[in-house]
Amino acid sequence: MDAPTAPEIVAIVTAYNEADRLPATLASLDRAFPGARVLVADDGSADATQHVVLQHGAELVRSPRTIGKGGVATLAAQRVLSLALMPDPPVFVLCDGDLGESALQLPGLVEAVRRGECDLAVAVFAKKVGGGFGLAVGYAHKAIKRLVGLDLQAPISGQRAMRAEVLPVVVPFAPRFGMEIGMTVDATRAGFKVGEVELDLAHRATGRTWRGFVHRARQLKDFILVELSRR
Repeated sequence: MDAPTAPEIVAIVTAYNEADRLPATLASLDRAFPGARVLVADDGSADATQHVVLQHGAELVRSPRTIGKGGVATLAAQRVLSLALMPDPPVFVLCDGDLGESALQLPGLVEAVRRGECDLAVAVFAKKVGGGFGLAVGYAHKAIKRLVGLDLQAPISGQRAMRAEVLPVVVPFAPRFGMEIGMTVDATRAGFKVGEVELDLAHRATGRTWRGFVHRARQLKDFILVELSRR
C-alpha cells in the first residue's frame, strides 16, 4: 500500500459573516490551486457563511462563538499541522474570505516561497482601498520594527504563504487581530526569512465611518497586546 501523500497546497481561509463574497473567493482558490485542500475557519458567523462552505465542498472549521481571527485560524491550522511533518509537505496559504475573484493572484505568494525568495511571503495590496488615518497600521509597522527590526509595507496583511517548516513555529497564532504581527515576529525569531510580494488584490475595506473606527480601535488594542506578549 502506498504511503499517504500531502496535497501541494493547503489553504486556510478566515471568514466572519462573509456569505456574500466567500463563494467567489472559494471558486477562485479552486482555479488558482487545483487539487488544494481548502479549509474555511468560520469565526461564529451569524449569516450563511457555513452553508456556503458546505455547498462549495470546502472543509469547514467552525467556532460556535466568535473567538477572533487568530483563535479560529489556529483551530484550522491545528487540523492540518501534521501535514507539515510529512516527507513532501505542502505550502500553506492563508487568506481572508473577502478576496473574491482577486484570490486568483495568490499563486504569486507560493511562487516566491518555492523560488526560495522567502520562507513566509506576505502580500502587499497594489491598490489601497478604504482605511482610516493609518494609526493602527502605523503602530503595527513600528511594533514589528521594534521587536525584530523588519520594515514591512503591509504588516497586518492576512494574505500569506509559508513553507511547511514555518507553520509549527507560528501556531498557535496570536489572539484576534494580533495574529499577523505575532506570526511575523515568531517566524523571524526562529530564523525564517519574511518577504513581501505586491499583488493586485481586493477586499472589503472599512472606511472612515463609526463602524470603521471601532474596528480599527479593536485592532489597535490587539496590536498593543501582542507586542507586549512578544517583548
